[in-house]
Amino acid sequence: MVASRVARILAPNPSPMTLEGSNTYLIDAGDFAVVIDPGPPIDRHVDAIVEAARDRGLAIGAILVTHGHPDHAPAAAPLAARTGAPVYAHARASFPHDRTWADGRRLRFGELELIALDTPGHAVDHLAFGMEEEGALFAGDVIVGRGTVVVAPPFGDMRAYQATLGRLQDNYASARTIYGGHGEAVDDPRAKIAEYIAHRAAREGQVLSALAERPSTVPDLVERIYRDTPAVLWPAAARQVLAHLIALESEGRVVTRTLAREPDAREAAILNPDLSRLADPSLASVAAAELGFDRAVERIVVYEPAP
Repeated sequence: MVASRVARILAPNPSPMTLEGSNTYLIDAGDFAVVIDPGPPIDRHVDAIVEAARDRGLAIGAILVTHGHPDHAPAAAPLAARTGAPVYAHARASFPHDRTWADGRRLRFGELELIALDTPGHAVDHLAFGMEEEGALFAGDVIVGRGTVVVAPPFGDMRAYQATLGRLQDNYASARTIYGGHGEAVDDPRAKIAEYIAHRAAREGQVLSALAERPSTVPDLVERIYRDTPAVLWPAAARQVLAHLIALESEGRVVTRTLAREPDAREAAILNPDLSRLADPSLASVAAAELGFDRAVERIVVYEPAP
């Protein structure tokens, strides 16, 4: 059974962005082990991966990375240095890697055959890996065990993400297990994928309904749509709202006008959060990468339905 082949090694990086921590998967391929998402560059986590393989009498023969965010990819380099295993990644990956893997390509690792799926939306360099004979999908941050995932501009793309979910619904809803980048394994992939698709459609409906009532800024929309969500999460919510608005504007369904003013204090707390206030600098790097907070919002934009 596939479950007996797969060991989950939890990275010691819990946070609101990573849940209990990032998931690293060690898969028994028979003569050696395959690692998926070695995680953040934490020495004791790399040690734990190596020890988990050794405990099973296996050497690590391949390292696969779903995407380049700092809670998934950086440990690939030290793990490769210790084991000599090659690192496989998306062709658009900017982190060090040895081999690229194209969409639909199948590779055999010992007793395992894996297929790579180009799964953009959360990140432009995102791959998922299917073990079709065993009914397993390693989904990275496309699907996680609890809650939903971040789709944040400029590297997150809402329509690309929705297309990815549609592809998984068409081709992998019959899988038995989804192993996500965070949280526990998903034992009902069909229901989970349908839930994710419905969630994004419902959020977009809320955005359109709010704009039909009156023109709004991103902070206005966040305060209305996410009023029952803790305010500490509003900056993340703002990036999701913006991803929907960018998609709607590109389709000619909403129009924008830029106000000749900077964000006030209320708006800045949502649009330009101070990530340096996080106690752990590594969490700030994850938040910046996942949420796209690489540049300050300098002017307020108002959105309204297209005439």
